[in-house]
Formats: sequence, structure tokens, C-alpha cells
Amino acid sequence: MDDGPGDAAGPAAPRPSRRLVTDPVFGPYWAGKLLANIGIWIQNIASAALVWQLTSSAFLVGLVSFAQFVPQLVLTPVSGAMADRGSPRKQILLGRSLCTLGAAALAGWVLLTPDVSDVPPWVVMVTALVVGIGFSVGGPAMQALLPSLVRQGEVARAVALDNLTFSVGRAVGPAVGGVVAATAGYGVAFLLAAIGHAVFLLAVFRLRAPGAATAPGPRLSVIDGLRYLRTDPVVGVLLLGVTAVGIGADPAVTLGPSLADALGGGPELVGLFASAFGVGAFLGFFVQALLIRFLDHARLATSGLVLLGLSAVGLALSTGVPVAVAAFGVGGVGLTLAMNGVTTLLYDRVPREYIGRIMALWLVGFVGSRPLAATLNGALTDLITVGAALLTTAVLVLGVAAVCRPSVLRRAAPER
Repeated sequence: MDDGPGDAAGPAAPRPSRRLVTDPVFGPYWAGKLLANIGIWIQNIASAALVWQLTSSAFLVGLVSFAQFVPQLVLTPVSGAMADRGSPRKQILLGRSLCTLGAAALAGWVLLTPDVSDVPPWVVMVTALVVGIGFSVGGPAMQALLPSLVRQGEVARAVALDNLTFSVGRAVGPAVGGVVAATAGYGVAFLLAAIGHAVFLLAVFRLRAPGAATAPGPRLSVIDGLRYLRTDPVVGVLLLGVTAVGIGADPAVTLGPSLADALGGGPELVGLFASAFGVGAFLGFFVQALLIRFLDHARLATSGLVLLGLSAVGLALSTGVPVAVAAFGVGGVGLTLAMNGVTTLLYDRVPREYIGRIMALWLVGFVGSRPLAATLNGALTDLITVGAALLTTAVLVLGVAAVCRPSVLRRAAPER
């Protein structure tokens, strides 16, 4: 196969992004993940809007995110070790099956309930927990598998394209979720989310690619993966940066309903805010393509964190919808720059035999920070104001940006 990952050890030149998305191995996987991420954001926004409609509590909206993302804190390190010593493909299949089950169960419950106001909020939270367990099982395996789907020298482009699926999902999913929930109903929105997971499940089922190439032994333990951080402290700093990105991205979901309500809007405005964040993240892909000629990945990562922090400040000070939409867009650009920069630096530094466990910690930082951020944001909004929650987010993200300055991220990795 001329264009497949089997040429990874050969002299072939790296392919441009447009060739990667049409590659018979990477392309279907990428397209399936894109549809799954759109489905994820349809469910996220529809769940947030539904719980807000049922309870008018930002705290309970935050608990939905908590239920979905708290498994990352418990299960992801173990599943990362499994990805290093087992079959990433089978692990992804198991995880995505759970995601499909959770979304389909919620869709069925809502569709079979004549009056949506009779849907218990705990049903949304329990099904979110099932989806979160699926993420925890399959997430590290997806990250560990990524380098084996492309040639050497193409990992940075693959990382950018992989993150692009999140960006497009954030741009398209919330808008679709908000409009569908407001017109066809929440049940149809959740059904679309389940279909997105199912399509990715099929793409992975048909995937034929090498798994993690490591030998079994004590070095594949979770504890050994944590010990690796002591050999390269910069990896720990990068993981802190990923955590800050997760915190900075949370307001687009948890605080969207509260901010929309304060500005006189409903589910459509919630979807618009999250989509503005996603559109910014999508545009960030092209911004990075321009800036990479002048800035390295370390500076891009720091710049992205600064933009995320400033976005939260802008949202806290916004008094109208246009300003809030613009602030969310700036935050989306920051998300892409920070995520692509940090993730590429991690793949460049971490030995292949540790990549599953380190990328599990990447997921713990990015996704696992969401339940904590969501709970904090919801509580601050209910007890004080949504502005207080946004300013707290800004302080946390800008503080980490100071730690993740380029001079730190550029420090040489230890010899392997």
C-alpha cells in the first residue's frame, strides 16, 4: 500500500493533510471520529439544555458533565496501560459500544416519554455516566493508535487533523443539537448522537492497522507510567497545560445555558455559543497553518492558553450576544493552538512504549478536568454569578499559561 502506514519506516516524504484524509487507513477512521464528535456535542448541548429546562440549576447542569467525565479520573490510567500492552482496536470497539449504548438509552427514554418535563434529571446523568465509561475505556487506545495510522514525519499533521474532529464537532454539533432539540425534540437529538457513535464503531470495526508494539512485562504497569514523569518533568508541565485547556473549554457547555438565559435566549442561543467556540476552534486550524511558519509548537501552545484565558475575561465582561459570540470564538482559536501545540510536543518527547499511559494522563487532564471545572462553575454561578465563574476560569488558565511558557516547553528531553 503506497499511502498507508506500512511505509512508516520507508523514505517516502510526508503527505499533505488532504492526502491523509483520503488515505484508505487513516481516512475512514478520521471521518468516523468526526461524525462521532459531532454526535458527542449534540448530546452535550441537548443534555445541558434539557437539565436546565427541567431544573433551572447551573449546578445540576454541571453534574451532567461531572457524571460523563468523572470516569476519566478513575478508569483512564488503567485503560492507558491496557492500550500499551493489548489491542488498541479492540479496546476502542468496547469503549465506543458503551458510548453508543448510553446515547441510545437516553434517546429511547426521552422518545418514549410523552411529556419531556417528566424526564427525570437522573436519567440524563446515568446515561452520561455510561458514555463517560466508554470514553475512559477507548480514549487512551485512540491516542495510542494514532501514530500507527500514518508514516513517520506525519504525526504532527495527524494530530492536527485529529484535533480538527473535535473542533468541527464543537462547531457543528452544538448548532445541530440546539436546533434539533428546539424543533424535533430532545429525543431526536439524542438519537442523532447515538448514530454518530455507531458510525465510528463501524469504521473502527473495519479498520486494519497495527496495534501498540510493546512487550509484556512490569514496565507496562500504571505506576511505571507515573514514574516516567520524574524522568522528564516537561511532560508533566505539558499535561498541566492540557488540564488548563479542559478547564478553559468548559464554560462553552456548563455556563452556556446560564449565560444564554441572562441574555434572554434559550436552547438555540446555547447552541450558538457552543458553535461559536467550535467555529473558532475550526478557524484555529488555519491560523496555526499560518503561524507555524514563524512560531514553534511551544510558543503556539502558550499563545493558545493565553487566548483561552482572555476569552473567559471577555465573556465575564460581555453585555450582549455579539460580544459573547466573539469571545467564544477567540477561545476556540486558543483551544486549537494550545491542544495541537501541547499534543505534538508530547508525541515528540514520549517513547512509544509509554505513549498509551501518557496519553491516558492527557485524557485525564483534558477530559477529566471537566467534571471538576463543571462542578465549580455551576456552584459559583448558583452561589454568586456566572461572571464570577468565568473570572475564576480566566485566573486558572492564565496562571497555567505562565507555567507553560515557551522557555520551559523547549527544554531538551532526556536521552532514551
